[in-house]
Amino acid sequence: MANKDAFLQTINNGYAFKGEFFKLGCAMLDGEVITGADVNLPLKTFNRHGLIAGATGTGKTKTLQVIAEGLSEASIPVLLMDIKGDLSGIAAPGTDTPKIEERYKLIGGKYSPTGFPVELLSLSHEKGVRLRATVSEFGPVLLSKILELNDTQAGLVAMLFKYCDDQQLPLLDLKDFKKVLQFAGNEGKAELEKDYGKISTTSTGTILRKVIELEQQGAEIFFGEKSFEVDDLMHIGDDGRGVISIVRVTDIQDRPKLFSTFMLSLLAELYATLPEEGDLDKPKLVMFIDEAHLIFQEASDALLKQIETIIKLIRSKGVGIFFCTQNPMDVPASILGQLGMKVQHALRAFTAADRKAIKQTAENYPLSDYYKTDELLTQIGIGEALVTCLNEKGIPTPLAATMLTTPRSRMDILSDIELDALVAKSKLVKKYNETIDSESAYEMLNAKLEEAAAKTAAAPAAKQTGKTKEEKGILETILTSSAAKQAGRTATNIITRSILGALGLGGKSSKKSSWF
Repeated sequence: MANKDAFLQTINNGYAFKGEFFKLGCAMLDGEVITGADVNLPLKTFNRHGLIAGATGTGKTKTLQVIAEGLSEASIPVLLMDIKGDLSGIAAPGTDTPKIEERYKLIGGKYSPTGFPVELLSLSHEKGVRLRATVSEFGPVLLSKILELNDTQAGLVAMLFKYCDDQQLPLLDLKDFKKVLQFAGNEGKAELEKDYGKISTTSTGTILRKVIELEQQGAEIFFGEKSFEVDDLMHIGDDGRGVISIVRVTDIQDRPKLFSTFMLSLLAELYATLPEEGDLDKPKLVMFIDEAHLIFQEASDALLKQIETIIKLIRSKGVGIFFCTQNPMDVPASILGQLGMKVQHALRAFTAADRKAIKQTAENYPLSDYYKTDELLTQIGIGEALVTCLNEKGIPTPLAATMLTTPRSRMDILSDIELDALVAKSKLVKKYNETIDSESAYEMLNAKLEEAAAKTAAAPAAKQTGKTKEEKGILETILTSSAAKQAGRTATNIITRSILGALGLGGKSSKKSSWF
């Protein structure tokens, strides 16, 4: 009894917070739920990021759902990456069952079925709001990182972006960028080299092949207009609850480069757009990345460094990031060390490598007088987890084996009819789902090349020493065209690259920022 009393006192002291918090579950000792040993999560340190890990079928997705619900009720917007397609049910109330009633008798409280405000987003043709960004807004640094270019190739990309900025040629989609690459390696090579330096045809060819590879993973759907504004992720519903935005990416599981492109660009834009906030009482946005290994499995060292840099910096903007994965070892150590909140479900030990991984995982958690962590990791049941977080002073809370609360929303997906109804009432769908194909670099260069070719054919003998009005170079023709003036108006909205470029972070600083 003394041991239980001491344990109860330890949990109560460790998980009592002055600011806002919500209950995640009730702590257990020797497999028994200890009444009153509530495990709470403080809103103040959610921007210190977190990890939800565990073997398949142990309850990670339901834990994600519970935390998202708690944040929404605290008026905090949430962004979920739905890789498996099983999170749409958050929009509908759950259903009470005998198992749920039994669980609440153990952990205390009452089950109240509740649906939450949800906005469906999509990177492809899934139902929901289309997420897009233009190539110009994405920027040369991020594009070079994603294409895994060497320094020489990255320098050429930066030069082409500079040329397009100077000549008011909007780069809206990959078709535009490919056209500029082809132009730089052929008809426009001499003219570009005069003002911007030597151009290697080999480099333009290599970059073009890498762009085509990116297109094959579906990136042509992502790049284009209308650019998504990150402000639209920060909505509070009419009832005061934070809107839960669910990015449906079930159809890009086999395209990790596209997923990495999207995630890095989103983090960079959030960092560039949001103001410095200091130590907030609660975050402005919390993002959950399910199946997080997809970001890291094919990421280059340069890309990993970019992600690590952004994660270190973005918490000062009031943004928290949670990675959900089967094994904590899926997350690089440099990033794992930045995750202050950890919810660890059971791991399976089928091989010697599994047992080694479990011992390494146990070492990532605070020492406990009440648990043998490495043994407990294989013994906790479904819907149970080892929990630790940072208190309001930034100190880790005691490790707690916890029986978790259940989601109050539906623990299943919405039907097609329900999805259609949800999309139909979305204001953002009406705002973003119209495909726009503005005049841009592709059309402008094609038009001027055709015009130059027609003039050459009409006057083959017109060779003079001085330049005449009819003999304008391609560059001068583009500069004086009416299309260029229209492009100039478009280009005024394109990002002015600042010190973020040195960090490899694209983005805008205007209040009404687009995706980039």
